[in-house]
Amino acid sequence: DSLLQERAMNFSRIGSFIRSSSSFRHPAAREFKQLSGFVEHQNSSLFICKDILFHQNVRLFSGSSTLFCTTPKSPADDENQKTSAVVTKKYFEYNQDEKNRESFEGAIDIFTDKDTRRRGSVEFIYAAMRNMEAFGVHKDLGSYKKLLDVFPKGKMIPENRLQGDFFHYPKQQQCATTLLHKMERNKVIPDEEMGNILLNVFGKYATPYKRYCRMMYWMPKFKNLSPFPLPDEMPNEALELAKLAIKQITSVDPTTKLQIIETEDVPDSNDKTWVVSGQSFNQQDLLENLKAGTPLYVEGAFRVWLKESQVSYFILRGPPIPAPPPPAVDNDELNIISRWMDGDKSPAGTVVKEPTVHEQEDGTILAVCATGSSSRDSLLSWIRVLETTNPNLANMAVLFTLTSPLGPVIPVKDETGLSHK
Repeated sequence: DSLLQERAMNFSRIGSFIRSSSSFRHPAAREFKQLSGFVEHQNSSLFICKDILFHQNVRLFSGSSTLFCTTPKSPADDENQKTSAVVTKKYFEYNQDEKNRESFEGAIDIFTDKDTRRRGSVEFIYAAMRNMEAFGVHKDLGSYKKLLDVFPKGKMIPENRLQGDFFHYPKQQQCATTLLHKMERNKVIPDEEMGNILLNVFGKYATPYKRYCRMMYWMPKFKNLSPFPLPDEMPNEALELAKLAIKQITSVDPTTKLQIIETEDVPDSNDKTWVVSGQSFNQQDLLENLKAGTPLYVEGAFRVWLKESQVSYFILRGPPIPAPPPPAVDNDELNIISRWMDGDKSPAGTVVKEPTVHEQEDGTILAVCATGSSSRDSLLSWIRVLETTNPNLANMAVLFTLTSPLGPVIPVKDETGLSHK
């Protein structure tokens, strides 16, 4: 409360300074003078001060040495969708074959050459950001720099401390900050040239330049920290995506071997598709040590995300292996230490074999696969191929559950139909 009262007093001093100046010939300034008088009459200076702090209703901005007051929209307000639709139809209406980087940058050049004062630059940038995915430039740094270059240079740089503190040109700053957020979501790291563009447009005390500095500090640190690196350009083929997904899932065991199966080569196969199978030598040993008649379950489909692409995979799960009991005798006690070089056996027994990474509490993962159709017939072909490298699998009872912890995948219309029954 004391801090708000102090800020309210500072605001009253600013208002007194403004009212005593000779710059109230402007209508907006006269409106501010009337508003300030009304506020002082109602003893509500603290309320107006809070509105200024949170940029809700009243915001100060300056042109040269004159200080004005107006009630613009909040800087958190997003674009006008109707205006963006009009701009999209005017500049970004291309056929699907013509939507590329050259046509996108050509639309920007048409807008910048049309008006040297760059009127409507905010609406144009919002509309361009909505169409970046359609043109395939949402991960291109040059396109982002060309969009930032649409802003006029120099006129939006704060000239004093008040302009820098009170979000000078809020609509333009919010637009540039949204553009930087889009870059961060698409994992595009800015460069020094983009920083120079922001300095020439908004200055070093503006919010977009502060956002740029944070991105330049943090994004290079996190760029290569992922334990599962993926290529910058993700493949469009489902088979290549399945290879990346199975390789990422089975990377916990370096001995895992990937196998590409064509179901056309499998006898009695009805579904003509491909299967990407992953199994390590440790998993083969676990499968060979199982007793005959042990139930095994084919479970799925589970989901793994590779950037914007989703891949469904299935697992072959066996029963969980119980953990070994804790040792009854401590092998480090001095009174039971044996001379192993003389052939004496330790009373504590032998070393217990540690469980592998595939042996989990809820079951043992024996194999992983992803199929082109995710059908039961393709999974049956997968099991038949596994029997060639795992002969003991023919003695097991394999059950196809095809369920996941998230529940079965039910279409919306079927689900609504079940709810009425």
